[in-house]
Amino acid sequence: MAPGPIGDSVQSDDGVHSAFFYGTLMVPEVFYSVCYGTKDVPEAVAKLHTFQPAILHGFSRRRVKHADYPGMVPDDGHHVIGIFATGLTNANMAKLDYFEGSEYERRAVKVRLLEKVGNLKDGDRVEGEEKSAQTYVFLQEKFLEEQEWDLEEFRREKLKFWTRAGHIFDGCDPDTPAKVVE
Repeated sequence: MAPGPIGDSVQSDDGVHSAFFYGTLMVPEVFYSVCYGTKDVPEAVAKLHTFQPAILHGFSRRRVKHADYPGMVPDDGHHVIGIFATGLTNANMAKLDYFEGSEYERRAVKVRLLEKVGNLKDGDRVEGEEKSAQTYVFLQEKFLEEQEWDLEEFRREKLKFWTRAGHIFDGCDPDTPAKVVE
């Protein structure tokens, strides 16, 4: 097998990893752009992954100053609604680590799948099964705004820039991957 863009040691098709995404990676086109280099993957590749609504308690998601993406930090009494993704390979995880860079630390967390998302203001959601996942926690809380990051605003105003060829890794530092904490 020819070496991949990040090297032989991370190539695998095991698909045993899962992750909790709470920002730009909640959009499948961004996930595919990061992990496969294109927003339009073949159906066979798309079928390798599942994406389900989930909730992570004890954290909050906020806007990162002067950025299109959010940061998530521990915050008792709060929660973050996101996506539980499965079917991730070692190569996918290495690309995600590279994408997140040194601003984030990958951590193991427990999320609950959402059987019913409902009207969040009225608390009309139903939490289901607990799952283990990896997620990326923002390390520079001083760069976070108080305001919650808005997925729909991102889709409307920024998504088109995040799924064009070459954009995803602009400014990423290949020599400083995300820290991994088990």
